[in-house]
Amino acid sequence: MAITLTIIANSSIALIISVLADTTWAQPSESWYQQVWCEGMDGKVEHRLKDGRRIDCLTDQYAIEIEFARKWPEAIGQSLNYSMLTGKKAGIVLVLKSAEDQAHWRRLQTIIKHYTLPIKLWKLGP
Repeated sequence: MAITLTIIANSSIALIISVLADTTWAQPSESWYQQVWCEGMDGKVEHRLKDGRRIDCLTDQYAIEIEFARKWPEAIGQSLNYSMLTGKKAGIVLVLKSAEDQAHWRRLQTIIKHYTLPIKLWKLGP
């Protein structure tokens, strides 16, 4: 099993996480992606709100929801809600585990563009 972490920094900071695993090793959990991605962005992992809910990653600028691709609709509502509660910009990190997950990524992009939602997107995976 090999895990590769690459951080690319430029005017619009991007982070790419590539996980190469053989079929005998379980895929990383959502919390693993939260930990690795958020720490790579100098964010606070699992920031707790007054009401007990937790934001996956809170940075200086963004309240970010990190979700697997199939849960993209939930990520929209959560990111906007966390943005409203914190006064920070909304963000979503969508984790794609396979090439088939590209369809979920396209749906998410289409909805955000159609409704001009103020959500920053990052994609992890193929």
